Amino acid sequence: MRNQIIWKVGGQQGEGIESTGEIFSVGMNRLGYFLYGYRHFSSRIKGGHTNNKIRVSTEEMNAVSTDLDILVAFDQETIDLNYHELNENGVIIADTKCKPVNPETSKAELHPVPFTEIAKEQGTSLMKNMVAIGATCAVMNLEVEVFTSVIKEIFGRKGDDMVQKNMQAMQEGFQYMKESIGDGSDSLSLAAADGMKRMFMIGNDAIALGALTAGVRLMPAYPITPASDIMEYLIKKLPKVGGTVIQTEDEIAACTMAIGANFAGTRSLTASAGPGLSLMMEAIGLSGMTETPLVVVDTQRGGPSTGLPTKQEQSDLMQMVYGTHGEIPKVVLAPSTVEEAFYDAVEAFNIAEEYQCPVILLSDLQLSLAKQTVAPFDLDKVEIRRGKLIDEVEEREEKNDYFRRYEVTEDGISPRVVPGTKNGIHHVTGLEHDEEGRPTEKTSNRKAQMKKRMRKLENFAETFTNPLAINAPYEEADLLIVGFNATRGAIEEAMMDLEKEDIKVNHVHVRLIHPFPTEQMKPYIESAKHVLVVENNATGQLASIMKMNLGHVEKIQSQLKFDGDPFHPEEIYQGSKELLEHDYINN
Repeated sequence: MRNQIIWKVGGQQGEGIESTGEIFSVGMNRLGYFLYGYRHFSSRIKGGHTNNKIRVSTEEMNAVSTDLDILVAFDQETIDLNYHELNENGVIIADTKCKPVNPETSKAELHPVPFTEIAKEQGTSLMKNMVAIGATCAVMNLEVEVFTSVIKEIFGRKGDDMVQKNMQAMQEGFQYMKESIGDGSDSLSLAAADGMKRMFMIGNDAIALGALTAGVRLMPAYPITPASDIMEYLIKKLPKVGGTVIQTEDEIAACTMAIGANFAGTRSLTASAGPGLSLMMEAIGLSGMTETPLVVVDTQRGGPSTGLPTKQEQSDLMQMVYGTHGEIPKVVLAPSTVEEAFYDAVEAFNIAEEYQCPVILLSDLQLSLAKQTVAPFDLDKVEIRRGKLIDEVEEREEKNDYFRRYEVTEDGISPRVVPGTKNGIHHVTGLEHDEEGRPTEKTSNRKAQMKKRMRKLENFAETFTNPLAINAPYEEADLLIVGFNATRGAIEEAMMDLEKEDIKVNHVHVRLIHPFPTEQMKPYIESAKHVLVVENNATGQLASIMKMNLGHVEKIQSQLKFDGDPFHPEEIYQGSKELLEHDYINN
């Protein structure tokens, strides 16, 4: 009995690969296993190879694995592209329709199964994914009834007959595979799960749910991979609480509309990826100048330009910190798990209103789209804070005086009102302005207002809860590994392998990118012999930010990956060993 099985299904995009993986995953989740699923897909609607790789384990894990136990192939291309990942006891289950051939160097055993033929006997070739899941059950010694509740949920609205046909297709696939492999082999049987109920979701859904929990009632957005799931989730959920999603003509309109809604007192967000964020930069500056709360989600993907829309990258970091023209207070949060994505989404709105500035919630494609198990969120941890939003304003002595919306205060944060508040009238402009909002170019006023705005975040890094996710068991480490966003799981697994060799490894994951938590990070940098920054980009953007804030330029080294694939634990392990053995790493 094994503690982990790694399963992959592949074929042509539009062939039901995603639904096959979804049915398999949901069924295993309901048994109480931990799951981590990652899809490779093309930037097209139909055609081109796609696959869905899912780790199923009795223990929690949050990374993509390099090896594979079971490959379900709907075509020969899937075998040719993926067989090298298979372990020695691995199995290929392939549709006989494609006349599958096992490559000479393959270590796995090939089992042709007539997916399409069996499916057609049940009424339609579309049921071939059910046949494939049935065959998987046979290999893993699972009963097909494990998936009964999933099938009923998906096909129940089409009637009992359709449910029964799908179940029968699965049973036929199970029986065919059982006859193929014969009796006795338990090499791909999983140990029993704990049976606990857990959510199974992508990071985008967690962000969207966090926004909903925070009180968002409007999302203007323009669809873009990999952010669109946030929009699609809220399209379904916001109307139930009196909110709405508006598909705008472009990202500029989406951002300015979100600013307008927040100005009016309605919590609003927009979400996009790198190209869309480039278009939003002037509007983000408007949010900073007018001190209007704004939350923007950036789900990073491969760039530049259209780049690799469906592949992993972390190359928007500098753009998110320094992209706007001029200087404004801005907060950039970077959750590293689905759980953090939910809570940080809630907190982003509190920060935006408390500090009256734009907040960017930075994700990446892996965190946004990898589907994984997560414990139910604790709503007792959620609080709503609206800062200096006031609903009563004392009448001014002079009738021509406006409300001092941009009053110079000690903490840099001025009182805020929504339109319609009695005695709250003031001017709002993207031009430099005085305390009442009137445009002015006086040098003394410019200095006062600029200093006021920049004062807001002077101590933010010190007061922000958990700016770093810390796993640092050693006072003095041979190696400190640093990352952000979705690299966390791979780093944690690599760290365990390094510790088996008596290497003292600490790990710090940066959750607050800007303002950078310099004082909190400094002790870990100073106490480590070597520092390795792991990131999915070509220029070492996080490493550069660390050097700017911390110094230690010679000590901080980079391990970079920018081919569109996420980091695997084995790669970080090898990179760490190379750094320790040779005092450098070849990127």
